[in-house]
Amino acid sequence: MKPENRSCLPLLRVGVLVNPIAGLGGPLGHKGSDDLSPAALLADASHAHQRMLQMLQHISAAQDRILFKSVTGLMGEQALAEAGLSGEYVWSPAVPSSATDTCEAVRRLEQAGIDLLVFAGGDGTARNICESSPSVPVLGVPAGVKMHSGVFAINPQSAAELVLKLLDARGVSVETVEVRDLDEDALRLGQVRPRFYGELQAPFDNRLLQQMKCASPESDAMVQGEIAAGVVEGMEPGVLYLFCPGTTTSAVMAQLGYHHTLLGIDAILDGSLLESDLNSDRIAILAELYPVKILLTATGGQGMLLGRGNQQLTPALLRKLGRSSLVVLTTPHKLQTLEGRPLRLDTGDESLDSEWQGLIEVVTGYDQRQLYWLV
Repeated sequence: MKPENRSCLPLLRVGVLVNPIAGLGGPLGHKGSDDLSPAALLADASHAHQRMLQMLQHISAAQDRILFKSVTGLMGEQALAEAGLSGEYVWSPAVPSSATDTCEAVRRLEQAGIDLLVFAGGDGTARNICESSPSVPVLGVPAGVKMHSGVFAINPQSAAELVLKLLDARGVSVETVEVRDLDEDALRLGQVRPRFYGELQAPFDNRLLQQMKCASPESDAMVQGEIAAGVVEGMEPGVLYLFCPGTTTSAVMAQLGYHHTLLGIDAILDGSLLESDLNSDRIAILAELYPVKILLTATGGQGMLLGRGNQQLTPALLRKLGRSSLVVLTTPHKLQTLEGRPLRLDTGDESLDSEWQGLIEVVTGYDQRQLYWLV
């Protein structure tokens, strides 16, 4: 649509909702943030607040065509204010907020009249929203520890681009997507198994919305063993190897004779387990003592390399270690499931993501490598 015709369109009514504690568990090495409830949480310390702020800053130039509606405090008002945007505030939730407040906020926003609900959080937040049965499309700004649901944009910039496409009437389809979260019973048994909790309607763009996370098939196990054998043979003395979550990195740990911490980061030095389940502070200390290599794999179906389940690797640490510290381990089948989509960075630092874009070497078998795009 031509710019001069935009004035004919009504204002897009966007509901803004933030789960302030989402993602707090990532740098701490927690498996989620459900057990965290900091009463004195500040905006600077809220990962979800910062992610929503990034998204809002990317659409601020179009503010004259959007009517923002939200709730007070860290659940929305502060992000809008920091982005220099005005809004209508329909409710004041408790501090600290809870899952009940998320559900009530969704209900209040719908009553106030919105066309689209944009939230910042993780799978737990998506579950709460799903329980509220919203009748409008929902778009997630990824801010949790590990996002399995299909409602999330790839990053805050992608979420902003989807909103701008809606504003410009560029034919954004709305599709039914699944809401999934880790099965807590399976997690206690040492199994990472996403569980289906329901469905939401979401504005859909295959380029901007992340895909559902896919489990590795049984056939991948043999290839993972071959990858592991090659990695173990090539490990250098005196180098600290950080093992990020993933079935392929777990296969390398198994070859070394160790059990990989579920959804955690472990450290191997000279073939021996140095420390398990590291948080960001401990990794930073170890990085001052040893040269470091980071073994990681992309999430199946999504292609996320950094920013999903490995937030212990902070942007500051990644800058210090450099792109050359990354050792990407991925089976050919997992690359095929991406159907030509690139591997993705979502570190939380847009400039770092931009600097690290380009072709990257991916270990796909015993002494086998491919070059693949990382964006």
